[in-house]
Amino acid sequence: QVQLVESGGGLVQPGGSLRLSCAASGSIFSIYAMDWYRQAPGKQRELVATITSSTSTNYVDSVKGRFTISLDNAKNTVYLQMNSLKPEDTAVYYCKLRGISSAYWGQGIQVTVSS
Repeated sequence: QVQLVESGGGLVQPGGSLRLSCAASGSIFSIYAMDWYRQAPGKQRELVATITSSTSTNYVDSVKGRFTISLDNAKNTVYLQMNSLKPEDTAVYYCKLRGISSAYWGQGIQVTVSS
């Protein structure tokens, strides 16, 4: 079994920054990729950023140039550095670990961007 624990969320003013962390523990045999998703009230969950084990990255257009995903393989931890935050970034953020034949989700963490 694999557990994912997110941290680093909270309330921030527009233009501010936050760094989310997602630490994986348990029976981790291999990581193919890790993702950050978000879900705003009344909206579908959307994929925000992806990083593969070879550190290839991809971002949804709305966060390009503002968010950076990174992976510490030694710690089995993925980060999402979020800069220049906007009110529309407000959502519950989830991390996801994708193995070769399985996937695991974190419990989610709230990010609120408001003055």
